[in-house]
Amino acid sequence: MALKSLKKKRRIQVIALAAAALVVSTALIGYAMRDGINFFRSPSQVVEAPPVASETFRIGGLVEEGSLVRGAGEQIRFNVTDGGATVPVVYRGVLPDLFAENQGMVGTGRYVDGVFEAHEILAKHDETYMPKEVVDALKAQGVYKEPGS
Repeated sequence: MALKSLKKKRRIQVIALAAAALVVSTALIGYAMRDGINFFRSPSQVVEAPPVASETFRIGGLVEEGSLVRGAGEQIRFNVTDGGATVPVVYRGVLPDLFAENQGMVGTGRYVDGVFEAHEILAKHDETYMPKEVVDALKAQGVYKEPGS
């Protein structure tokens, strides 16, 4: 009888130890990824509920036609739109080769004083690809056109 009780106690200890290890590992993973998680927002979402200036997030949509302005040095200004709202973007750096007006883009950065300050810009990589988040945002605004149409 005492042997069964000892086995049961040992089994409970192993389960409790495994649960504690799982909690600790989940907490460590969350802590390590705290800066690597960037939420996606469409221009309409940014305009409706502007994020705080300290929050890094991704914004995506179409580069508004006629809005691309190259400044001094490597500074570039343009607007990104989803058909429902437009957000001005400023970026300092070299744009991807496929970056162009009326094309899909995703930028990572912060929204400060009504301007999205991007530190990374991604452009579509071929004629048919656009990031899923951008397509979903454009479809929600009713302005998405299927490739080739």
